[in-house]
Amino acid sequence: MVRNNSTNYELNYVTANRFYVEMQSNITASFSECGGIGVTIKKEVFYEGGVNEQQRVILSQPQFSDVTLKRGITDDLSFWEWISNVKIQRRNVNILLFNQAGETMQCWTLVAAVPIGWKAPALQASSTTVAIEELTLAYEGLKITKGGGGGGALNLSKRHTSGYFIT
Repeated sequence: MVRNNSTNYELNYVTANRFYVEMQSNITASFSECGGIGVTIKKEVFYEGGVNEQQRVILSQPQFSDVTLKRGITDDLSFWEWISNVKIQRRNVNILLFNQAGETMQCWTLVAAVPIGWKAPALQASSTTVAIEELTLAYEGLKITKGGGGGGALNLSKRHTSGYFIT
């Protein structure tokens, strides 16, 4: 915890090892690693003639990076069934980060996530490590909330006329 003397402002930092991933519908799993949550906003740079000390930056649409989830292999085939389905169903995925007291500090909701990759572990006769499978997700939107979180049951049955899923 960091305390600023000029104001009574406290920052509550948390470690990256206390997280939980929940998926809408019937998929439940514990993950050992989650990586790739991010957004990049594309930009175009324009230069005006005679204005040598400045440039104009025009922002475009955000681009969300793919998220990779890793877990130890189990006898649960729900990921494979989700990705191998002819009509892949979109699901909301909540990634919750907890502090040491077990309180939710932040929740990232991947809106309308779809699996775009699944990878089986490398198998070696001489290895003693846990077999890890990977699931890669693409998603249409990202919602970030402080605390709370959970219950990622957004309605994905209809799209608004704007093209977004109704939330």
